[in-house]
Order: sequence, then C-alpha cells, then structure tokens
Amino acid sequence: MSLYADLHRHLGGSVVPRILWRYFKRHDSDMAKRFPQYPEFEEFYTKPRNTLDEYLELHTLVESVQTAKTLPYFIYRLIRGAYIFENLAYLELRYTPYYRTNEDLSTFERIEEMAKIVEIVGRSATVPEYPIVCSQILCMHSRLPYEVNKAIVDLAIANPEYVCAIDIAGGDSHYRERLDEFISLYKYARSQGLKTTGHVFETENGCYPELLPYLMRIGHGIQIPLKQPELLKEIAANNQCLEVCPTTYLKTGTLEDLSQLKVVFDRCFDAGVDIAICTDNAGLHNVRLPFEYENLLTQDVIDFKQLQACQDAAFRHAFAWPYAKQPASLLTGLLNPPQQLKTLEIVG
Repeated sequence: MSLYADLHRHLGGSVVPRILWRYFKRHDSDMAKRFPQYPEFEEFYTKPRNTLDEYLELHTLVESVQTAKTLPYFIYRLIRGAYIFENLAYLELRYTPYYRTNEDLSTFERIEEMAKIVEIVGRSATVPEYPIVCSQILCMHSRLPYEVNKAIVDLAIANPEYVCAIDIAGGDSHYRERLDEFISLYKYARSQGLKTTGHVFETENGCYPELLPYLMRIGHGIQIPLKQPELLKEIAANNQCLEVCPTTYLKTGTLEDLSQLKVVFDRCFDAGVDIAICTDNAGLHNVRLPFEYENLLTQDVIDFKQLQACQDAAFRHAFAWPYAKQPASLLTGLLNPPQQLKTLEIVG
C-alpha cells in the first residue's frame, strides 16, 4: 500500500460537497432552499471558475460555517476521509484563523480568539482511529491589515505543538502594493525559526522573485518553469520545493489542460527542483490525492519514475513529518497502519 503526504490543503476547501450540503440541509435554511437537491449543489460547488479571484470566493462560503463550534465536525470527517480513502500518512492543513473567529467581535477580540481556533483545529485533527500526522500552516492574507497578519505570525511562533509554518494567501495578484510588508513579516518569521511557504507564481500576475529568498517551499510556483525558468537553478540550490496542485489550475482558468503541466515537471526535473503533488482544495475539486497522481500519469504528464520522485519529495519536504529522511518507497515497511502509525506523536 502506497502512503501519501499532502503538503498543500486548505481547510476551507477540504470539505467534500456532500458533507457540506448535508450541513446546510440541517443548519442553514437559506442554502437548503437554494440547493434542495444535492446534484445542483455539487455542480455549483465544483464547477470551474474563470479566474483565481472568482474561485477564491468559494472559500468565504465555507469559512462562514467553520466556526469554533463546528470545526470539530468538519475536521473529523476530513481526517476520516483522508485516512480511509487517500492513504494519507501526513497532512498539512492551512487556513487563516482570523476568518474562523466571530465576526461580531472587535478586531482585538478576534485576534485574541485566534488562539482558541488553533487549539480546536489541533485537538480535532488528533483522531486515534485515523492516525494521520497532521500539522497546521497559518495563512496571512492579502485582505487583512498588518496588525492581524503580524498576530498570525506571532500565533504560529507561540504554538509549535500545533503549527509548523506560515503562508500568505488571498490571491497572488494582490501582493504588489504590500510586498515590503509581507517580506518584513517573512523575515521576522524566519528569524524566530518558523518555517515558511507562500502562494506565489501561481498566476501570470503573481510573480514576485523578491519573496523567494524567504520561502522554504513555494505554494504552486508553476509560472517559474513556465515563464521564468532562469530562476530554477537558484531554487534548486536553495532546496526549495514547489507545491503543485494540478486540478486547481483547471478550476481557476490558469491552465486549459493538464498536459500544459508537462513543461513544469520536465523543466523542474531537469534543473533538480523538487515537486510535491498536492490537492489544494480536495473537497472543492471532489478529487483525492491518489487521483491527482493517477491523472498526471495516465495523461503522460509524468512517468512512474517521476511519480515516485514526487511522492518522496512530499515526505522529504514535509515540515512536521518525523521520518523526513525516509523515502516514500520505504514507508510501507517502516509503518504498517494503523498499528505502528498509532505509536507516532501526532502533531496537531
């Protein structure tokens, strides 16, 4: 049995459509009236969008129901599905904690409440019967003011038992005017020993070489091999890994066909740049991680050797995986779920 690591999964996009629809049927009369039958909701929820910004609006739909009260409900089902249907041994969940706090509170009160959210996510992701090693990545956001983003970094620093890294989200085309601010926050995070990734080089309008020196992994990053392949040599020298999420680029209109990713993989492999294949928003796409691998393989984007290399890279670049030096090909011998995985210290 192959085991998988997913390094790029958003909490807001992780809820599979049927579970979300059932929640609305029970707890949200407006949404239940809007989508009385499940097929209508699945079509709305999973259909491709024209732009990344349009696609990201769906996150607000889920964020509004992922409250302190409901997070355990959603996370339990997320972990259960990831373990049973995806053979995940490791998962990094990323989200912006501020958007899970009570909107009726003041900014200061919402900042204070973020610590409770991190703890709830951490405790809820520890499910003995589904022993996935799970950690959190806290996302700064392009729509949030500096004081909130700084508080998110401070929260990540203060909670190493739950949080392994920080990220910047909100659409990479919106960073330009605040680039110095985000760089300063990344510098601060690195100075405190915090690990880093960031949504950059996903779209043609989101290319910021200035941010690359502060990132240990690159969220998406597909425009580097596509548009600025001269950067690959330095990325390889810095041992930075691209978090490539294939289905996302079809859903956001960034790419028209998966075959366009062949250039991304070929140029990265030629340059010695690691790629971790990820889901990004597994629920929103209704696609699980093993199928991302399978789709790339069956459509001749990658071969079996490259598939194995990407699987190994995901574990090797995982921020909180306790066996980071073990290749994925040896994990089934090292770990025999669920007996041996249950002995691991679960982070988050």
